[in-house]
Order: sequence, then C-alpha cells, then structure tokens
Amino acid sequence: MISLEQVKMLESKVSRMIEYIKKVNDENTRLKEKLDSYEKRTGELEILFQRFKDDQGRIEDGILSALDLLNQFEDAVESKLSGDSKERKASASEAAAPKPAETKAAASKAAGPKAAEPENNAAEIIDLELDVLDEIPEDDESDSAVSGAELDIF
Repeated sequence: MISLEQVKMLESKVSRMIEYIKKVNDENTRLKEKLDSYEKRTGELEILFQRFKDDQGRIEDGILSALDLLNQFEDAVESKLSGDSKERKASASEAAAPKPAETKAAASKAAGPKAAEPENNAAEIIDLELDVLDEIPEDDESDSAVSGAELDIF
C-alpha cells in the first residue's frame, strides 16, 4: 500500500521536475534567440565579405588598367622620341649635303625660330610628354566615380 509520505515525496519530485523543465525550456528559448541573432550576423558578414571580394576585383582591374595606361604612355613617348630622333638624323644629313644658299635660307625660314635656337633635350622631352598627355583620351565620369569609391575603401 502507498503511504501518505510516499505521495508527498512523489508530489515534491514532480514539482521539482516541473521547475526543472521550465528552466530548461527558458534556456532553450534563450539559446534559440542567440542562434537567430548569430545566423543574422553571419548573413550580414557574408554580404560584407562578398562586397569586399567585389571591391578587391574592381581594385585589381583599376590597377591593371592604370598599368596598361602607363604602358601606352611609355610606348607613345618612346615612339615620339624615336620619331624625333629620325627627323633630326634626316635633317642633319640634309644639312650636311651641299645646298645652294637659297635653299638653306628657305629651309631655315620653313623651320622657324625654333631651328635657330640651340637644342635643349630636357625641354624637348617635357614638351613631348605634354603632347603625349594631351593625346590620351579623357575617361568618362563613370570611371572617376569608381576611382572615388576605390579611394573610400582605404
């Protein structure tokens, strides 16, 4: 037979079990909320990471584009310098050939006042670089917006 004492003990164990279940349910709810917030933050970080990867790709493309422009500039300067040196050699060989006085006078008039001045290599190179820079096409505004965004990264 069951005694009153056994029933009271059973009742106390059931009440402790109910409290323990409530406590575990509360903890489970709290952990689920934490999990949701962590998953949300993970999603945000994945988006930031993807943006970072995209930005890195654009930065790399911008650097490659700038290097390509520098190569084009270098090629243009070299071709301009080689063209000028060929013209100088040709004009020097023409000047070395005997000419009548009229032809020499006409050639100096056609060359203009620059031919009468002594050559200054540094000034010619600067003028050449400025000419080459003037020949480089200007980028449209979309490229400048990208470069501004690239600068914001740093």
